[in-house]
Amino acid sequence: MSWLKTNNKKRIVILGGGMSGVGAAMLATQRGHDVFLSDGGVLKDAFAKALQDQHIPHETGGHDMEQILNADVVVKSPGIPDNATIVQKILEANIPVISEIEFASRFTDEVEIAITGSNGKTTVTSLVGHILQIADFDVSVGGNIGQSYAAQVAEAPAEYRVLEVSSFQLDGIKTFKPKIAVLLNITPDHLDRYDYKFENYVASKLRIAMNQDENDFLIYNADDPAIIEALKIHKPKSKLVPFSMQKQLDFGAYIQNHNININLDTNLFTMPIQNLSIKGQHNTANAMAAATTAKLLQIRKETIRQSLASFQGVEHRLEQVLKINKVQYINDSKATNVNATYYALDSMEKPTVWIVGGVDKGNDYSELYALVNKNVKAIVCLGTDNSKIVEAFGSCVDNMVETSSMEDAVRVAYNLQVLEITFYYHLPAPVLIYLKIMKIVEDNLKMQ
Repeated sequence: MSWLKTNNKKRIVILGGGMSGVGAAMLATQRGHDVFLSDGGVLKDAFAKALQDQHIPHETGGHDMEQILNADVVVKSPGIPDNATIVQKILEANIPVISEIEFASRFTDEVEIAITGSNGKTTVTSLVGHILQIADFDVSVGGNIGQSYAAQVAEAPAEYRVLEVSSFQLDGIKTFKPKIAVLLNITPDHLDRYDYKFENYVASKLRIAMNQDENDFLIYNADDPAIIEALKIHKPKSKLVPFSMQKQLDFGAYIQNHNININLDTNLFTMPIQNLSIKGQHNTANAMAAATTAKLLQIRKETIRQSLASFQGVEHRLEQVLKINKVQYINDSKATNVNATYYALDSMEKPTVWIVGGVDKGNDYSELYALVNKNVKAIVCLGTDNSKIVEAFGSCVDNMVETSSMEDAVRVAYNLQVLEITFYYHLPAPVLIYLKIMKIVEDNLKMQ
């Protein structure tokens, strides 16, 4: 039993006052530990109020090392890299540094279902939660989405905990041991955090199974070469349960005759792909992973089918926001890496104006070239430095415009689209956009 579960009062220092940090502080306080939270920036009003209401000592705008270095354990925000100076000083003082996921797991013996991957983990986490709720399980859903795990453990017990976990959170685990782990895919992402070495990022993802044993399950994508190679290297002890879009399996989930088939025992589960509420090949794979999880939990087949058919999807993931003048506006702001963008562009069936921007994370855009050539008719760049986007896609489209704000980007995209609608004989055309656009578009129309 972890010493955190005993009655021994410990000094817990929380680094970072975001959602995970405040959740950890509230849980530690609830369980009677001595807590101090330190954030080098400014807290959001809601988080500052939560700390004040609970009378939790905290500081902002800097770090008092004397307060920090007398900790028994430090819980670090996933946004703080391991090579940060403050983290290195704590480690040099031989103080354990763990993630909030690890911290919360030490206070519960409930069934943990952990889901990770470069893409799709929010959808699968939400879908697994949806299935368990339809099946009337006592379940909470959180982790890297919604409420933090620590805040959920502090708030109320639940028989099942469905958790989205990121590589940053997995980097800080020591004993975290999910009953069911799901590894969806691994493609280059966050390489700036991993010394620009893909193998380091892969190793981080495989940590989800590092403490599992033969009584646990690892559901994995059998079509992903990075995962297949990593399993040979890391050799998890858990029972391996594959899913595949490309080949039939004697054991696991696969596609046959346009049906999802899951064969884990003599009781075969089948469901037509056309009955899934979420569309696209990537979502078929997501549905297979979620349904396989449900089968391992012995949920009735009809309940699984009902859940897969009724799931409404994830907000901001290929979300059709509105249609104005035959132009469909799609919010895909959850697509924060190349692979997720590939799935989005691949799903476009009509000419697309693509608004793209953000911080480059060392990604290779070459896999997008064919799709951009095929589906994208104009690119609107958003950000302070668009040089890599311009360099990568400048020769793929006829129209590329740089903008400095979301408002300008949407207005430029709208005007490009209006001109192109006339040229293309009023053919409707989707527009991939990021963030909330409805008000921007409506305001722009009022100025016409």
